[in-house]
Amino acid sequence: MTEYLAVAGLRKRFGGLQALDGTTFAIAQGRITCLVGPNGAGKTTIFNIITGFLRPEAGSVTFNGCSLDGKRPQAIVRAGIARTFQHLRLFSDLTALDNVLVGISRQFGEEPLGAIFRPFHAGRAQRRRQQQAHEWLAHVGLADRADERVRNLSYGEQKLLTVARVLATGAELLLLDEPASGLAADALDQVMALLRRLQAEGKTLLVVEHNTRVVQQIADEVLFLHQGHLLAQGEPARIIADPALAEIYFGGAL
Repeated sequence: MTEYLAVAGLRKRFGGLQALDGTTFAIAQGRITCLVGPNGAGKTTIFNIITGFLRPEAGSVTFNGCSLDGKRPQAIVRAGIARTFQHLRLFSDLTALDNVLVGISRQFGEEPLGAIFRPFHAGRAQRRRQQQAHEWLAHVGLADRADERVRNLSYGEQKLLTVARVLATGAELLLLDEPASGLAADALDQVMALLRRLQAEGKTLLVVEHNTRVVQQIADEVLFLHQGHLLAQGEPARIIADPALAEIYFGGAL
């Protein structure tokens, strides 16, 4: 397997809690990898370290052969990695379109001096950004909700909006934190179809997910994390059928 994203020896402690303890894994380009494990296993901590929101006490992260160690979140987005959050972090008083515009990289039209001295170019850049934002909304099935304020969207629509926003960054590696949690059956099917379509379009996905149906439907590979350790890595059927892992995850109910 060619290493696209490689995590090596990550250690992170919060007070007396050892969140990550030498965590090591790699994922390949063009695949959907699901990161699973019980609550407190360290899944979100890994996301936070990969994307620069946390610094580990030890270990390293490389992407496309380049080190991400010490880089700030904005630099990591520019390198090609973007993420969603378990708590959606949308701007509820803004429209869906405005939320996607936030995700689009800064362009000339956003520079104050550019807007003053070259207003035609600034206006053209702004129109281009709005067109791109409309296209990303359409891509996730929200074309008719562009002008709706986020607080008026359903929870499922808000989930789709978070995906549109990370797509707007232009990132090739998407880290999605529980994209299917809390969704009704129809919305769940819509999200799973979208993730598979993104993979077909060339994106690589690392997904934190608790729903084993979703894991079985979308994952090419599963990473099983427990107490900051990677216990197993492999195909979904093998991981889900392992009784020892089932006991850890659901007390035998996996």
